[in-house]
Amino acid sequence: MKIFLSESLVQYNTYTFNYALYCLLEHDKEIPDIYNLGFLPYSNDLTLDKSLFYMARSLRVNLSDFKETSENRRVLKKIEELKPGFRVIPIEQFDTEQDSFRSFCYDFANERFSEPISKERIEYILKWKNLSHVFEFSLDDKKVGYVLCIMFEGTLHYWFAFFDLNYPAYSLGKYMMYSVINWAFEQKMESVYLGTCYGEKALYKARDFKGVEFFDGNIWNSDMKLLKEKCKNDAHVELDHFKRDKNYFLKNN
Repeated sequence: MKIFLSESLVQYNTYTFNYALYCLLEHDKEIPDIYNLGFLPYSNDLTLDKSLFYMARSLRVNLSDFKETSENRRVLKKIEELKPGFRVIPIEQFDTEQDSFRSFCYDFANERFSEPISKERIEYILKWKNLSHVFEFSLDDKKVGYVLCIMFEGTLHYWFAFFDLNYPAYSLGKYMMYSVINWAFEQKMESVYLGTCYGEKALYKARDFKGVEFFDGNIWNSDMKLLKEKCKNDAHVELDHFKRDKNYFLKNN
């Protein structure tokens, strides 16, 4: 792997010059280490033909500490009446070109993603070199959801999820995320990565599962109170917040 910096935000009046950290994948065997270092796959530049990763405040479930919660049981009990099920399909055995599947993903993204996503970007993601598996979910034998995953040895990344929005009473999104995590646990994997965690709306990922950790820029941190404070402040971060983080790091290292 190659790790490099790229110039980012500039606040000259406070001498704050930010550099974003990126990682270039060179061999598939590096995937677990790259995720463990706090990186996530970058898919925002459709011209890139290499597997690039960016560092962010991300979440993972440490499966050695994972166990079913009361919220997980509530979701499972409610959805049982619809006879839920799923299949884990290697990407080379899944037809990503089918129009119905692509339309399903695009319509969900248009409706639920916080930022607009183009059909071209979805197509780029579906062709991403290290996309390895699709979890296909069904209710009463009807296909209702898909999760795109990057999986290698003991590491699984729950990358993009798309699901039918006509089941609001059944917490279908929660069911899908729990099912993937529990499947990885049963396969004796080490970690499931859940993407970024910014803003209070993202905290559902942390609330529903045991064994959650977030990458704080230096270590994987299990302090959920600190994570909640960070997410609460994301919408109105002030410059002195960056100063405090910087000072904390300098005093403790």
